[in-house]
Amino acid sequence: MSASTPDDLATTFRSLARRRREAIGDADPAALRAFTDDLQRHVDAAASAVGSAADPEAVAAAISGRPPDAWDDATLEELRRQALDAGAVLRRLAAAAESDVDDDR
Repeated sequence: MSASTPDDLATTFRSLARRRREAIGDADPAALRAFTDDLQRHVDAAASAVGSAADPEAVAAAISGRPPDAWDDATLEELRRQALDAGAVLRRLAAAAESDVDDDR
């Protein structure tokens, strides 16, 4: 994601809620709390970087609303890092949810 643009990052953050729901699927959300809390920490950090509410859609809106010439490298790198880390959490969440559902069968 090192070459990701602000538009790419906005799309990534905008999709987090949907991807979280898809990752959890039929699993018990309470059993996956550590993963969802970890995901929220990445959203919180991204929100802090762009000065928005700690909500994926608010982060995406803040990214989309910033003019292209108003970006600095440090903020973009922080957003990229948080997006990558959030993606990793989503993959672990999906694996844990699948295991939780398999255990219930």
